Amino acid sequence: MLSDPSRGVNAAQQPYDLLIVGGGINGVGIARDAAGRGASVLLVEQHDLASHTSSASTKLIHGGLRYLEYYEFRLVREALIERERLLAIAPHIIWPLSFVLPHSRLVRPAWMLRMGLFLYDHLGGRMTLPRSRGVRLDRDPVGTPLRPEYRRAFIYSDGRVLDSRLVVLNAMDARAKGADIRTRTRLVAARRVDGVWEATIEDASGQQVVRARGLVNAAGPWVERILRDTLAIGTSKQVRLVKGSHIVVPRCFEGEQAYIFQNPDRRIVFAIPYERDFTLIGTTDIPWAADPGEVRIADDEVRYLCESVNRYFRKAVTPEDVVWTYAGVRPLYDDAAQNASAVTRDYVLDVDAPPGEGVLLSIFGGKITTYRRLAEHALEKLAPSLPVLGGAGWTASRPLPGGDLGPGGFESAVARLRAHAPFLSADDAWRLVRNYGTLAWEIVGTARNRADLGEDFGGGLTAREVDYLVAQEWAVTAEDILWRRSRQGLHIDGAGQARLERYLDARREAVRDSRPAMAG
Repeated sequence: MLSDPSRGVNAAQQPYDLLIVGGGINGVGIARDAAGRGASVLLVEQHDLASHTSSASTKLIHGGLRYLEYYEFRLVREALIERERLLAIAPHIIWPLSFVLPHSRLVRPAWMLRMGLFLYDHLGGRMTLPRSRGVRLDRDPVGTPLRPEYRRAFIYSDGRVLDSRLVVLNAMDARAKGADIRTRTRLVAARRVDGVWEATIEDASGQQVVRARGLVNAAGPWVERILRDTLAIGTSKQVRLVKGSHIVVPRCFEGEQAYIFQNPDRRIVFAIPYERDFTLIGTTDIPWAADPGEVRIADDEVRYLCESVNRYFRKAVTPEDVVWTYAGVRPLYDDAAQNASAVTRDYVLDVDAPPGEGVLLSIFGGKITTYRRLAEHALEKLAPSLPVLGGAGWTASRPLPGGDLGPGGFESAVARLRAHAPFLSADDAWRLVRNYGTLAWEIVGTARNRADLGEDFGGGLTAREVDYLVAQEWAVTAEDILWRRSRQGLHIDGAGQARLERYLDARREAVRDSRPAMAG
């Protein structure tokens, strides 16, 4: 869905209420909430939705157990409350996960872990997930993959998330409520003129000037660059860029539990079941000073992650086992902590609102779990300048697109989809509901057999699904589809990916040929 500068509000006549820069989780979360309150919203993202930090997470919705060690009680409480809300409004892409925390005498004493888990169980108030408990690893199946020197462990609950899909679903709901979402569109310049922001934006078709009463700088790792270079506005607040890298290896253990391992450097590393056949291992915390768009995992990070899990797993993981890696830059609020792991994961909202001028809000920090609450706080900050945003919050209980799974929840929805389309395999039906929830019915449509879904690129990805992603979810490239929408990149071989590229090229060519010729 390429942007069309003719769409949306007439820039010369009527300003938008909000121009949002950044299509990560914070930007789309604010767009959804603001549009739902009746505001006119334009969001621009220089690349694809979730193409940077928001797709490079550890794929968790969690309170942040380790943040208790840094006395981040307010953040943990907010995150635990949000965890419950997100599990309820997006049960197709967010679901519970048990974590096994082996006790290592070399790191933290058992009493400290018990105390931390007690706080974790109770800080957020009434929770639906099981509370923590202790286990003997020689008596419980979760101990099978672990080395025999680990005798005790604690099990607690959090959630896992399809992070890039969370971003897309928020953008879809924002669009459904009237927001104009433009990907592959960058902010070139902006200045205050006659009480509003006058901004130049640019996409493949050229430049356009738009006006907005308020501007939200949700550019993540680029937040300071937008302030300094694009807006020429100073601030005392700074962002601290920290690289987090992950590796994916063939499945290391049986079961759907995850493991959280303590390292001698007091950092923690997760080992999480991933995409049915794999294990996701991460993350690192490395200061980053280069271009946020060029972040890559380093060889020493791969070795560090392998060594971290090898302290605990019986079967060693080696760099040669790695089938995929990814890395992202976390734009953390700089609280002057010396250790990158100790830098706060809380967020800071900086408002610049000169009397009679367009208001500016810049976002420093944040984490994916608290994005919805961050959006509410952002609108509270903007409301004095933009009264249209002063309505009651509404996003805490409204399902995201596809999240209205109905009676019986996820498993019942899978069974209903298989009854609707019996030609789907159990794995394919499960994947479609896990990705799209009730929107899976839109993909299957009136198909009566597998052939009706069109070309199969492998891993269950069909032309019908690709067409849906291009038409409804702003997907343009094979990378968009394989790694941020369907997440089938690990399941489709090189030949399948090449066929997908050819299919997308032919589709674009057909669209170009169908456009009317310009008058000479």
